[in-house]
Amino acid sequence: MKFELEQILVKVQKPARYAGGEYGQIIKDKDSVDIRVALCFPDTYEIGMSNLGFRIIYGILNEIEDVWCERAFAPWIDMEEQMRANNVPLYCLESGDSLKDFDIIAFSAGYELSYTNILNILDLAGLPVLASDRSETFPLIIAGGVSVYNPEPLSDFIDLFVIGEGEEVICDLIGVVRQTKKNKAAKNEFILASAGITGIYAPALYKVDYNNDGMVSDIIKESCAAMPVKKRIVENLDDSYFPVKGIVPSTSLIHDRVVLELFRGCIRGCRFCQAGFVCRPVRSRSVETLINQAKESLKHSGYDELALLSLSTSDYKQLNELCDSLICWCEPRKIGLSLPSLRIDNFSTELLERIQKVRKSGLTFAPEAGSQRLRNVINKNVTEDDLFNTCRMAFESGWNSIKLYFMLGLPTETDEDVLAIAELANKILREWKSYAKNKSRGVRITVSTSYFVPKPHTPFQWESQISTEEYLRRVDLIRSNLKSKSITYNWHSPEQVVIEAALSRGDRRLGKVIKSAWLDGARLDSWSECFSFSKWLKAFEENGLSPEFYTSRERSLSEVLPWSVISSGVCDNHLWSEKEAAYQTIITPNCCEQCSDCGVSKNISGAPCNGK
Repeated sequence: MKFELEQILVKVQKPARYAGGEYGQIIKDKDSVDIRVALCFPDTYEIGMSNLGFRIIYGILNEIEDVWCERAFAPWIDMEEQMRANNVPLYCLESGDSLKDFDIIAFSAGYELSYTNILNILDLAGLPVLASDRSETFPLIIAGGVSVYNPEPLSDFIDLFVIGEGEEVICDLIGVVRQTKKNKAAKNEFILASAGITGIYAPALYKVDYNNDGMVSDIIKESCAAMPVKKRIVENLDDSYFPVKGIVPSTSLIHDRVVLELFRGCIRGCRFCQAGFVCRPVRSRSVETLINQAKESLKHSGYDELALLSLSTSDYKQLNELCDSLICWCEPRKIGLSLPSLRIDNFSTELLERIQKVRKSGLTFAPEAGSQRLRNVINKNVTEDDLFNTCRMAFESGWNSIKLYFMLGLPTETDEDVLAIAELANKILREWKSYAKNKSRGVRITVSTSYFVPKPHTPFQWESQISTEEYLRRVDLIRSNLKSKSITYNWHSPEQVVIEAALSRGDRRLGKVIKSAWLDGARLDSWSECFSFSKWLKAFEENGLSPEFYTSRERSLSEVLPWSVISSGVCDNHLWSEKEAAYQTIITPNCCEQCSDCGVSKNISGAPCNGK
């Protein structure tokens, strides 16, 4: 470790975030590799190292003999101050080398409030933040992740975007980098060559025109570029890489546990859910593969908890068989098994009994809406009876902690729908009083509401977002109708969600807003103690824009959406028909019951129908 860094780390909180040296990290001889990749997570170490996708890309790249992939994370405020004061550039944990010494800097961008961190990381590395200011000698800057299904707000800063699942795309990209270096070609030649890879979006090859009213009028591509750019998927998860011998961090993470990915995609079609649409189709891992991955990962890491990951865990067809096998192995070793993302309508007593064998944690469910009418609007095919039966089952089995997640501001929501959230919580408390196995322990019912964002590539992408004032009025409506101290109510900051919505639905002009906010000190915006709404409002005003143009304005079917340059595989016609079905409170069956002809199997190479 360099002397300057040693002097810095004694002055900051959680120095283990920046020290490296963890068990399982990959060290290579940098003189024997041809391509060096700095894999950057634009948030703190404990957030980034909890991200399975980040770990997968790290492992895949390091399996390539002539490639060395290292990690970097956004520093906390105290570390940034020390780095700037002591002229220490942002470095990768494995070698300690500055990011600007690498061939590729790759960002995993999972959420919009990390965008200023991307600029800050580039600046701390001594790199120009604007792509147009970086010469041929600078590293290639790429970004992937769910949030770049609308890449436009970041297009001023990023050379190439990876659309979809990065496992195969990144390897194709490495091949082009290798050939480019061999031919000593210029960066612009590399970008042109990369544009031919399915799943790569090069913003420099596209021009965006605007109407006088600020709406996008046209997106014009160069002849070598695709329109739209189609996402890439992994067809067979059993054959895909999984980090069973990953890095074991030296400090605590947000999720200190082994995570098993059961499947990708979702059969449900909830109309608000971006992940449910952009991750289609469903592709599952076999029970045998999952059991082997679990055993190897737990043996390597020493963790005492195993979590099963998916968008809807109880939809895994062989879940009971999997849980039985895992519990037989985990129980004698005192390893807990947790199942987040369970659905209320297919929860069973048998499943409940399985997951409580080692240790009993709270149960979490997401009804999303309080009334049946609104649940039909959003295609959340869950009934009140489903919820009560599940809670009754849990209380009879000895559970005394239930968490419920809802959204406020969904399309067509009324005060009656909002009040139904409070009434549901009150009714669940009555269920506990009637059916609890052990009333002496008391009960904890936690109700959490989030502020609805109409996300791109969903049936609600054309909708408007309610104002912050209206959101807070609805929060107060719930709060004033919860009748017991046993019920805790949590709600999200509306200001952060407004900026998230604007960035999620924005066009290229927001690049100037992001840069202005960052220059004014905005960073770590997903952390409430760091977020400054006033800085963002000032940045919008300085650039002649307003958040409301992107958040509060309803779109028409004929409007050119900024993200229309990207295809998730789901046709806009299908999304629009689902929007119309929402206003008629029509339920669309899940993909296993009936194919809705969304277009994924036709538009994405290698994509089967979800239900098959």
